[in-house]
Order: sequence, then C-alpha cells, then structure tokens
Amino acid sequence: MQPHLVGPSTTRLDHRALTADDAESFYALNSHPDVMRYTGEPPIQSLEQAQQAIADYPDFKTIGYGRWGCFYKPTGELIGFCGLKYLPELDEVDIGFRYLPAYWGRGLATEAALACIDFGFDTLRLERIIGLVLEQNVASIRVLEKIGMQQNGRTLCEVLDALRFEISRTDRTAQTTA
Repeated sequence: MQPHLVGPSTTRLDHRALTADDAESFYALNSHPDVMRYTGEPPIQSLEQAQQAIADYPDFKTIGYGRWGCFYKPTGELIGFCGLKYLPELDEVDIGFRYLPAYWGRGLATEAALACIDFGFDTLRLERIIGLVLEQNVASIRVLEKIGMQQNGRTLCEVLDALRFEISRTDRTAQTTA
C-alpha cells in the first residue's frame, strides 16, 4: 500500500501530511480553545506534545491516508487540517476538518472537504463517507451539508453523542453530474 502523503490541491489550499517542521503551527491550531471547543479532545498543552502527536500519527502508514495539513497557498502557512480517517470502532471512513479562527467564514473548509470527498471516492474507491459532528457545532454541520452530506441519525463515538452525516459514491456522482 502506497501512502497518500500529498492530498488534493484546490484553488486556495495544498494538502499534505504533517511533518516535524509543522509542529509549531499544529500546536497553535490544536491549543486554541475556540478550535477545540467541539472536538471532544483536550487541547494540546505544549510544543513537545504537538511534535509527538505528529510523530505518532499512524494513519498514513497503516491505512494509506489520513488528515492532511491544509496550507494556504498565498502564504504557505498551515491553517488547519482536513481529510479522511478510518474509524475501526464504526468500520467507517470519516471526514474531519479543523481551521484557525482567522480563516473561518471564507469557504475554505467547504473547498477542502469537497476535494477530500472526491479523493475518497475517485482515488480510494470508497463507497460511503461519514461525518460526525456535535449538535452544537452549527458551522461544521453547515459545511457537511454544503458538501452534499445528509444527516442519518446519531452515533456514539469515543463517548460523544454525535450527529451522523453521510454521502455515498452514488450520491456524489449524481451531485456532480446534475
């Protein structure tokens, strides 16, 4: 299995696996209280913890894909992440994204998520992709809706009661040919 360390490029974003050089920006993202509010994860506490999280991220080695860092083309700056993650406890592939607040409201999450959905269906040949989101996270729910996902119940994931959204390859093909 060849890992997909570089993800899709969009008009404004490049996607690639994070490296040790990205630790400071990764720390800024994952220690920001507004960013972490609806994740169910504790904020990262130190630069060393950010470095370790990047070093220990297994997905590209174990399943060949994962959450890519999103680099803003005008500056080259890491502004967030977006990508697909296999959730063994659900036997599903989940789309996830997270951005620095300075980049909220610009359509970047939608742009990146659409590219990652297409990657999942076109390159990985997935049949379905889900999105899990806390009910209070209205902005992320809106992104999932904009990329064509439909709510399909609730799911308990890592002790969080999350809304479950999904899109199938057939649904996506119908959307892109309509």
